Amino acid sequence: MFVSKKEIEIRYAETDQMGVVYHANYLVWMEIGRTALIQELGFTYAGLEERGYLSPVTDLSVQYKAAMRYGQTAKVRTWIEKHGRLRTTYGYEILHEDGTVAATGLSEHVLVRKENFRPVSLERIDPKWDAKYHEVKRIKE
Repeated sequence: MFVSKKEIEIRYAETDQMGVVYHANYLVWMEIGRTALIQELGFTYAGLEERGYLSPVTDLSVQYKAAMRYGQTAKVRTWIEKHGRLRTTYGYEILHEDGTVAATGLSEHVLVRKENFRPVSLERIDPKWDAKYHEVKRIKE
């Protein structure tokens, strides 16, 4: 299983009045991690869009474990949890600098044509990308 790692310095604007990272910012960090993973595997999400495809989120879950605060560095770990014919599930861990888990999550995505939002398989539009996802995914069928 391939795991991408990305560090994010927590900015003051990402915190609430209590100095704790606002919960929605974890979703942004998950996207940053997902983008980094795709790039590290040799592909780009922007390239998919240029070819007329989008990858919307169809399901998302986050479990918050230990609050993060301004001035800390979040370590985002991202991997391919599952990859099937039409759906890809990404896994995430967001860690404190000492390795304590701040949050975990999963996001499920489908690939669709931009003009009509009809689902299409990654294998059909980019066999190399599809094969790479099958190679590095955590859950093997």
